[in-house]
Amino acid sequence: MSWLQRHIRPEQIRELSLLLLIIAAVLIFGSLIEGYYTSRTFNRIASSVAIITVVAAGQTLVVLTRSIDLSVGSIVGCTAYFVGSQLAANHGLPPIVAVLIAVALGGFMGSVNGILVAWGRVPSIIVTLGTLAIYRGILIDYSGAKTVTTDSMPAWLVNLPTVDVATIGGLEIRVMVAVALAVVIVFQLATSFLNAGRRFYAIGSNPEAAELIGLPTRRIVFSAFVLSGALSGLAGFMFLTRFGNITVEAGRGIELQSVAAVVVGGVNIFGGSGTIMGAMLGGVMIGTLEQSLFRLQINEFWRDAVLGLLILLAVASDAVILNRLRLLWARTDLKLIAKPAALPAREGEATVP
Repeated sequence: MSWLQRHIRPEQIRELSLLLLIIAAVLIFGSLIEGYYTSRTFNRIASSVAIITVVAAGQTLVVLTRSIDLSVGSIVGCTAYFVGSQLAANHGLPPIVAVLIAVALGGFMGSVNGILVAWGRVPSIIVTLGTLAIYRGILIDYSGAKTVTTDSMPAWLVNLPTVDVATIGGLEIRVMVAVALAVVIVFQLATSFLNAGRRFYAIGSNPEAAELIGLPTRRIVFSAFVLSGALSGLAGFMFLTRFGNITVEAGRGIELQSVAAVVVGGVNIFGGSGTIMGAMLGGVMIGTLEQSLFRLQINEFWRDAVLGLLILLAVASDAVILNRLRLLWARTDLKLIAKPAALPAREGEATVP
């Protein structure tokens, strides 16, 4: 086995190529948009990426198990509006309690999806397409067509998006970015080194084999949806802090962005392979394109069209290029395993290499 095969897997090639594409996109947009290379641009892109990344981390866990969660946008909207309305009514609500309410509400909504998929045996795309509409309908009914406004929020929430936790080379790393990075690090380590995290890959790679060796497949699939909902709830709180004014349209379209971030980031839509880090890079790509196209005054229809094109290209490249690389890696491994050892020479015979 070559050094390349020992140290680099096909999924890492996707992540490296995506990183190069992000750099290329930044250079291209920098040449088209005046004043692009500023801390203001960085903060706008980073705030957008932070929300997408947190949702994509949960979406990755679901996709690894051969499922999909299309309800994440509605969960973000519901949690943002509910927590915002509670804060508007009670300014004394502690920040940590507000965050916990958002995470708990999101986790509960995700558990509904998990029960129907894991124990109801209903395909995830059908379940989450239904709950996407149901949760949005609940939000519309709960809101009574009213808007949660920034001026009704407590001062700490209004100021939270501008709070810096560190400064690197003149760029401010704000709270939301730090939270997103913490989520990525925790779940990347968990899925890479913990047995509980590796089980998501086992189920996605071969569900039947996972059941045969005694893995609690239904419970693991359920936990993936609960975590996806909980992280979407956290993203809902981040959405509230970023925008302040929350309507019934809050979070709409995030499901498309999260799926795009996941598949563009190299997570196999058919389960079993991919990383949280790759999903984060996908989120960076999506956020960069979204904010940069907005600066170029490209309308929302074409921005969504670009996301759709990215999803198609990512799935196609995964099906063609990465599958060929995986097959090449596997064939080389099999040749090395099957290669016979050199036989000892008999007296009077030449040694066979």
